[in-house]
Amino acid sequence: MPVIHIDGPAGLPQSARQKLVREVTRAADEAYHVPDVRIWLRETPADGYAQDGELGARIRPVATLQVPELSSIDARRTLVGRVNAALADAYAGLADTENVIVFLDDYPLERVGWAGRLQSDVPEMVTLAERLAG
Repeated sequence: MPVIHIDGPAGLPQSARQKLVREVTRAADEAYHVPDVRIWLRETPADGYAQDGELGARIRPVATLQVPELSSIDARRTLVGRVNAALADAYAGLADTENVIVFLDDYPLERVGWAGRLQSDVPEMVTLAERLAG
């Protein structure tokens, strides 16, 4: 159930897009072991981005991961490092890849609904959450 939004500049070639989503999916799969990883690529033209008040500044990619709680700081570090590396590789030459930001918005199961019910009411998800917390 990880939901991932990647914001970056327009113009990413199809092969780089495919490699990016493949690498980010692998990183999420290895961190969470949940097969339902959803990724949205959101492209912004240069005149649609500003940095410190400068319109058209070189875009700094951002990834926002809305994910289950992950208690291990080492697992979080690994996940952030892998997502950062995938973005830096994909956007090399198109964006400021020295300043990639990765946000982890993690949620307990009782704050996530799926198929009309809370994840905390799904026994398989409770087992997964216990494994991630261990």
